[in-house]
Parts: sequence; structure tokens; C-alpha cells
Amino acid sequence: MFGSGVLGRLRFSRQIFVLQTVLVVLLIGLVAVLVGWLLRNTLTDEYGERALAIARTVAADPEVVTAVAAKTSGGALQHEVTDLTARTGALFVVVTDDHGIRLAHPEPTQVGAKVSTDASEALAGREVVGAVEEGTLGRSVRSKTPVFGPGDAVVGEVSVGFAVAAPAVETRRLLTLLGVFTLVAMLLGLTASWLLSRRLRRLTHGVEPRELTGMLYEHEAVLHGIGEGVLAVDAQHRISVRNTEAERLLGTPLPVGGPAGELAVSPRVHRALREPPMDNVLAVAGDRIIVLNSRPVRRDDRALGTVLTFRDRTDLDMLTRELDSVRSLTDGLRAQRHEYSNRLHTLSGLLQLGHRTEALDYLQTLTETGAGRPSGIDGAVRDPYLSALLLAKTEQAREKDVELRLTEDSSVPGLVDDPVAVTTVLGNVLDNALRAAQLASRRPAWIEVTLLADRETLHLSVQDSGPGVPPELRASVFDEGVTTKLTPGHGLGLALARHEARGRGGDLWLVDGGTANGGTGNGGTGNGGEAEGSEGGALFVAALPGVLSAPASSPAGGGR
Repeated sequence: MFGSGVLGRLRFSRQIFVLQTVLVVLLIGLVAVLVGWLLRNTLTDEYGERALAIARTVAADPEVVTAVAAKTSGGALQHEVTDLTARTGALFVVVTDDHGIRLAHPEPTQVGAKVSTDASEALAGREVVGAVEEGTLGRSVRSKTPVFGPGDAVVGEVSVGFAVAAPAVETRRLLTLLGVFTLVAMLLGLTASWLLSRRLRRLTHGVEPRELTGMLYEHEAVLHGIGEGVLAVDAQHRISVRNTEAERLLGTPLPVGGPAGELAVSPRVHRALREPPMDNVLAVAGDRIIVLNSRPVRRDDRALGTVLTFRDRTDLDMLTRELDSVRSLTDGLRAQRHEYSNRLHTLSGLLQLGHRTEALDYLQTLTETGAGRPSGIDGAVRDPYLSALLLAKTEQAREKDVELRLTEDSSVPGLVDDPVAVTTVLGNVLDNALRAAQLASRRPAWIEVTLLADRETLHLSVQDSGPGVPPELRASVFDEGVTTKLTPGHGLGLALARHEARGRGGDLWLVDGGTANGGTGNGGTGNGGEAEGSEGGALFVAALPGVLSAPASSPAGGGR
């Protein structure tokens, strides 16, 4: 609309100022005209009522009634009319008989002549109010009233008039005052328009509407076209910007203007919004693993809010966990190969030295026990992934002077269909238990694992000899970022483990937080009598539905 002509060449803020100025002037002009017209009509009516009041007073005077009835002109009647005209400021006071012949007039020469305007209404007994007519004395606002004689007969009429200039002068006086107030109002309006245009220019940073439109289109295209989630909050921690990818990844609605603190998202997402900057922080969102990056937004040393970007790392994390499971299997096989290599070297040495009896005894011992493995692994666990994971964790624990043992009642006759899920849950829980047992002052240090199969569901429990979970962390131990480690970048293992378990319809619980101050724990139930009845640390229990297949028909330790 403003793209052509002189106005279109002005900046938008100046266009607003010019349009507002024109609008204010037009409105005030129209108001002034309307008020002037109303004032003029009002004053005309007012002068008509004043003339009528004077005419009634004269018509009610008994002396006037007597003189009019007798059709007596001049004399006292003329004197009274002249005196009344001077006192009231009227243009004229005229008294006539019932035929319209003047009996009294401000100009004595007009007495005896017929009135110059129509007197029929008044002589018919009806009043005339505020009529603007042209007479011998000029144009005037006049009112007329009948004079009633004996028997209520109309014997004449009284006409009183004020010059038209009188209400006009009053109107001009009032319009002058109105003009002063109008000018003040116009100046105030123009000042307000100027201030508004300045504020508009400041709020838009001098950007023109067409540029704002282009920026809006670009903003929408970029915001909803990228593959990352974007969430921005203002200084009051209210949601100001978000895209559809952000709602999809977080799995919750993100209403613009809503409080970000009430969002149903993980604590790590809330922390990233409250405490920027953060780089490449992992968090759990629904059934996804996301990577967070947050940055504070400032302008002219003023905090405007926080921008949070995040991307989906679920597929990458699954591949990573699959790689971890393969690495665990590889580490277990490498440790097993190293173990058997040492045994074969020993057996070879005995045979080379001719100690056949000792070699047979040593070989018989190897077939009867699985030294270097968790107690009972050969008979209780037949799956190679589970065996390899336990063997790898056993070697890792042994290096840290921690004993890892499998309880006697453990039994997993079937094979694992989802090694990634099992590795994620059992591996993370074992890592936490290993760290707790290693750092604790209690010796001997141990980890006790129970594995039970219930058809396709794997139940597992892990207890360590560590100090347990501090009471203040037990309610939030599965939240991202909650850790007892001093170095940053930890606190995701248990969250991922519970996320994996719940994703399969199971769960991971902290059954017993342990006794950090040396109280009595649950104690061990497996091999190693010294552990029975001893003090225990934290006890974690998990259920993983659908990770096992039917028991293998091959002998224990058979492959797939």
C-alpha cells in the first residue's frame, strides 16, 4: 500500500508518523467543525429561549395588556419597551395589536406600521421560539408570544429579537477557546506519534516491514528445515522459539510462551537451559538418546535467554553399544585365549620335563574347575555373549583386586537374542559396582552377580562390597548427570541402563542403597564363605523381558 509515491520512499517509521499526523489533524478538524456547528445551534436556541422569556414577561404585564386591548400606542407603552430593550440587550421589543399593527417599537417612526414578518402564529394564540428572520432592524433570532385580554381573547402579540451577530460572536469566542485546546491536543498527538515512531524504529532495529517479512520466511524455512531440534527460552525462562523437530525428539509439546521449567523432560535438559553453555552433553529423552548443546544469548550486555540445540544419537548409540558388546566378547575371548595359553605352556613344560603324573593331575584339575572364571559360569551360563561379558569383567575386576563371582543359584540355560540390551544393562551396572568396590576401604572387595532365566525374561542382580549409594542420591540415582565421580562427563550409565530396560518393558531398580557408614548389608549368597553375612553395598536388580530364546540343545558352552 505504501510502495508508491513520495510516502512509499520514506522509512516505515516515518510513514507511520506522517499518517498519524494527517489522521490527528483530520480528526481534530472534523471535531472542531462539528463542535462549532453544535455551538452555533445551541446558542441560537439559547437566544431564542431568552427572547421568549422576555416576550412572556412583557405580555403578562397588566399595563401592557390594558394598552394593547385599548390599542393605545406610544406613551408609557413606548417608554417601557424602549427601557426593556436597553436593559436586556435585545435588538428589539415590539408590541402589536390583533391586526399586527405596531403599538410600540424601539424606533418611534415604526409605530403604527404593520410588522414586517409574519405574526399569524402568535395572533392565533401559539408561541414562536427561535425563528431566524429578516426584519426592519436586520436579521435576528426572535420569539413571539400572544397577549391575552379579557376572556382569554388574543388582543395582540409581543415580539422580542436578538441580532444574529450576538450568538455568532459568542460562538467565535467559544471556538477561539476550542482552538487553543485543539492546538494543544494536536501538539500532544504529534508528540505521541513521534515517540511511537521512534519506539517502533527501536523495536524493529530499523528493519523495514518488507525486510521483516523476508526474515520471517527465512526464519521459518531455516527453523523447520534443519534436522536438529531447536528450543529457545527468554530471560524469564519462557519458551520463545521451537521447531517441530524439537517436539519430536523430546517427545513432549513445547507451547510458545509456556514455562520451560514445567516441561516433562529429563533433568539434564533443564540444566542445559538453566546453565549454559554446554557442549555435546548426552541426555535421555523418551526412547531416544540426544546430544545437547546450549548457548546463552546476549545483546548489549543484556541477557536475552538461552538457545538449546540437540540431535538424535539413538542409532549411533545403538551401534556403539553393539560395538561395545562385540568388544566385550573379544576381550573375553582374548582373556580366555591367554588363560588357556598359560595352561598349555604349563602342561607342555611338565611333559618336557618328564613329569607325566603331574601333567595328568594338572590336566584333570583343569577339566574339573574353571579357574580364572566367575564361579559357576560354565554350568550356569551357556550363552557366549553373557559368558564373554562376565569373563571380561572378571579379568577387569581381578586387575583392580576385586573378586567377581556368580551365585550358585544362577541359571541361564537359554541364549541371548539381544546382546546389546544385556550388555548395556549388565555392563553399566557392573561398571558402577566395580568402581564402588575398588574405591571402598572394605577388603576383600567383591561383586556378586545373580542371573536367572524366566522363559524369555532375564532377571539379574548385582551387589558390591562398596559403601553404597549416599541417601541424598538414592531418589535420583537414575537421572542423567547424577554421579559420585568428581570429574565431569559422567552420570549417564545407569540412566542408559534403565532406559534400555524400560524400553523393553522391564525396569532397573535400586533395591538396597547399602550402608555407607558401615552398617550390615544383605550379604552374599554365593561361593566364597567369607562373603556370607558380610556387609554389602548397593544392590541393583533388573528385569529384561524378551532377551532370551529357548534353551540350547547343545552342551554347555556351545556356540550359536
